[in-house]
Amino acid sequence: MRVLLADAQAKVRSALRLLLEQEPDMEVAAEVSDGRALLAAAGATKVDIVLVDWFLPGVAPDWLVAELRSRWPHLYIIAMSGRPEAAAAATWAGADAFVSKCDPPEAVLSAVQQARSRGH
Repeated sequence: MRVLLADAQAKVRSALRLLLEQEPDMEVAAEVSDGRALLAAAGATKVDIVLVDWFLPGVAPDWLVAELRSRWPHLYIIAMSGRPEAAAAATWAGADAFVSKCDPPEAVLSAVQQARSRGH
């Protein structure tokens, strides 16, 4: 499975890359730091999963997730935030899953496993 990481913080992207690349059949295809770059990368890179920070700079979060869903309906979108209360808004906007950045790394892996089980 190919993953696109979208987070403004390089340390977060690096940690996610290290975590995901330990999983079998998992490849981080691209990393971006803002919303416009995310849309460009999603169009240029064939990916199955997008891990996106809910408060990614450059665009409104609900618009960004809805735009991803509209342009690439096959994507499995996992929204992330350090604010767990963003979960409802992310789900409402069209995210398939939400992970709090306060959760242990296993929460990210669990969300990725859900994508695998759905055939993404």
